[in-house]
Amino acid sequence: MKFCSRNSLGRSFATTLAVASLPSQYASAFVPNHLMATSLSLVSSSTNSIGYRGGSSSQVRNMSKMDQTFETWSFDEPCKTMSWTEISKASLSVSGLSDNWDDSDLVVIGVFAPKKEESEEDEDDKKEEEPTAELSGEAKAYDEKMGGALSNLMLENFKAFKNGASAGSVTPTLRVFKDGKSQRIALVGLGTLDEEKDDFLDGVGSAVGKALATTCNSEKKVASAKILLPEAVGSSASILKDMSTSFYSNLYADNRFRSEKSKETPAEDLESVTLVCEGSSADGADAALESGMKLAKGVHMAKDIVNAPHNVLNSLSLAETAKRIAEESDGTIKCEILGVKECEELGMGAFLGVARASETEPQFIHLTYTPPDGVVKKKVGIVGKGLLFDTGGYNIKTAMMELMKFDCGGAAAVLGAARAIGQLKPEGVEAHICVAACENMINGKGVVPSDILTAANGKTIEVLNTDAEGRLTLADAIVYCDKEMGCSSIIELSTLTGACMVALGSGISGVFTENDDLAKELEDCAKASEEKAWRMPMEKSYNDELKSKIADLKNIGGRYGGAITAGLFLQNFVDKKKPFAHIDIAGPVWDHGKGMATGYGAKLVTEWAVRQGK
Repeated sequence: MKFCSRNSLGRSFATTLAVASLPSQYASAFVPNHLMATSLSLVSSSTNSIGYRGGSSSQVRNMSKMDQTFETWSFDEPCKTMSWTEISKASLSVSGLSDNWDDSDLVVIGVFAPKKEESEEDEDDKKEEEPTAELSGEAKAYDEKMGGALSNLMLENFKAFKNGASAGSVTPTLRVFKDGKSQRIALVGLGTLDEEKDDFLDGVGSAVGKALATTCNSEKKVASAKILLPEAVGSSASILKDMSTSFYSNLYADNRFRSEKSKETPAEDLESVTLVCEGSSADGADAALESGMKLAKGVHMAKDIVNAPHNVLNSLSLAETAKRIAEESDGTIKCEILGVKECEELGMGAFLGVARASETEPQFIHLTYTPPDGVVKKKVGIVGKGLLFDTGGYNIKTAMMELMKFDCGGAAAVLGAARAIGQLKPEGVEAHICVAACENMINGKGVVPSDILTAANGKTIEVLNTDAEGRLTLADAIVYCDKEMGCSSIIELSTLTGACMVALGSGISGVFTENDDLAKELEDCAKASEEKAWRMPMEKSYNDELKSKIADLKNIGGRYGGAITAGLFLQNFVDKKKPFAHIDIAGPVWDHGKGMATGYGAKLVTEWAVRQGK
């Protein structure tokens, strides 16, 4: 029998199954009253199988299917697949200027705030800024057509909007009724127009994409929208790509575990958005929008993996997800799944030690991306931590247990990137994406404090804390990329330490590497992807804290500097001459305010992989 996702029904069936074979006088003590009163009940048959009253078995099966929100597991079998969230059906396209703005339900006008002279800025500090409304170009022409309505909207909301000085800021919506039809109009800020600064357009695409998605969602029954973009924005392919990625990413909603009545689809009526560019639009503008959407699919994937509960996402269903990523890549990605036997042959004792207490067998996921033309300039390794749930093991967690489904955030980031890479098809790079997937649970076979494990490179590890398990699984994955695949450089992402969260907060990842060139690459990629990262120190003297009296290494250091000692530990499993970076994403992988995954890392990894082939 399948369990359904609704807790009340799931508990009812589970309870009834447990007591079905008991004599009736005892069963009533365990079965909830509301279940005893129902016409459908479970009884013990003479053969100890489960029979049904109140209808035929086919009727009961049909009832179960109709009542089931999503399939999780059967009593004896784990879930073997995870559903994916689809990208919004709305299309993005680019067009030149047109006099016809009346054919859209929503019109959004992008405006730059004029640059101020230094003397003006000093004056503003001393007194309250006087409201003004400054428009130019097509925005000014449209305002005149509307009888000054846009100028008035800017003046009314000057304190908050300030002529669009903050990129992504949006005015309240103006409703216009004409020929029996309602049209909504809003302005979106593009920041301050200061062409003397090289970075004055940084972040504009993402900010506007988010604002556009939010406005299309908040304005109900909008099927079509147009947004006017000045030439400085519309002529940049990278800005259009960022806008597309942000637009689709911000329309993400995880409805996989909701019943039909409670599903929420952002901008559910939206069918098309047209970007109207003043002057010339970017070369390959439509291709840039398409690339942005493909990247957003990778972000969706990362969010889906982290959001999924453990009764849905385990090592088997994650491996199945990897196979599907390969299947949709048009042959550019090959998927290999190594089971227990293959991992034993490779000597992955650290990974398998952690996995011994898992319900499902460990799955070592290896995706290989090869460019369509087969020309490879560089071979890289990308490793993600794949702990599908982390109880802490015998050093069991005493807090935040309910959030430990996000301990697969590294796997989510790299598999999200794999999905994007398989669709973007970058040239010149061969990428090996690896995840050692398992859970950190407790049973009679589970690793205990004081156990000694041997990693794939022969190094022995004294396990002094079973809640420092992620680095054990990563050790074997890193060795695999280094020794088995011969990758020339390797990056690894993991939700590894609370210490990094304490140091950098929930919005920034920590980058740990001794290679300055790789550190600069990741810094540039973090800036381009707008996923914040900060290089952390690798204090060599802290290696003393990892020395074991009976093995090569301990899996934990001292009380302080835990994020650094974790990074130092991982260096023991890669060639010292090889560029390697550990990226601790424990902070930014989860939005504690929304209670949802952020998709962090998918864009950063994709950007890094794409650049390796150039």
